[in-house]
Amino acid sequence: MIPAPFDYKRPGTLEEAIALLREHGEGARLLAGGHSLLPILKARLARPAVLVDIARIPGLAGITKTARGLLIGALTAHHEVETSSLVREGCPLLAEAAGRIGDVQVRNRGTIGGSAAHADPAADYPAALLALEAVMLAAGPEGARRIPALDFFTGPYESALGPAEILTAVEVPSLPPRSGGAYLKAAQQASGFAVCGAAAIVTLDGGRIASARLGITGVAPAAYRARRAEEALAGGAASPGAIQKAAALAAEGIEPLDDFHASAEFRAHLARVYAGRALHEALKRAGG
Repeated sequence: MIPAPFDYKRPGTLEEAIALLREHGEGARLLAGGHSLLPILKARLARPAVLVDIARIPGLAGITKTARGLLIGALTAHHEVETSSLVREGCPLLAEAAGRIGDVQVRNRGTIGGSAAHADPAADYPAALLALEAVMLAAGPEGARRIPALDFFTGPYESALGPAEILTAVEVPSLPPRSGGAYLKAAQQASGFAVCGAAAIVTLDGGRIASARLGITGVAPAAYRARRAEEALAGGAASPGAIQKAAALAAEGIEPLDDFHASAEFRAHLARVYAGRALHEALKRAGG
């Protein structure tokens, strides 16, 4: 299909982009890599009056190492996240999640900021960003602010960004010693989106699990942390039996989605299965 008519703006600075968003309000949409926006424009699920193209604004792409961990610009393509030596060494879980997005063409054009801001409940990044306790950096008319990933994904295609705010970067904290992470998913065959994706991080203290974090995507209206499973593992033995019992809690308190891709019952089942697999792999990588 062909999108409805729209005006096209290409600001040269972040300040100009924010001003355009403020001027046009709900009639404006941001364009970065386009892999989240263009399909819904073609299907006419969205009909913005103005597209604000931020793809060429300097300073919004790239990966740097900081005292806290890694700083990833919002316009950084999935392929760069997947292949970056900084990410592979400092945060292999995120590189793994990026490598499971779509196909090569999507990974070369789509961006981490565009995907996160789109907040698709079946996207791969949200589970990883939740498990990593990343911080989302945003800029708007009132200045810059930091939004914990735990507060960022608020609903299906909804985030904590204000109407004239732009996601500028993602900050990923360094993991403690003896930590391992893994991201696994059951993918929709046509699109590669997650019917269920699980991102797990396990930190060891001797023969016990000091802490565990588990992010789940594709199952509920928004990605979530499986707190009951995490609590069941904290301080316990680093054993396959403990992992299995905790994974059984991965969908506790959640109302799973029910659609033509999968029933609610099947999604809850997948959450438990993939939570177990991701936790087992994270434990192995942590040295357990």
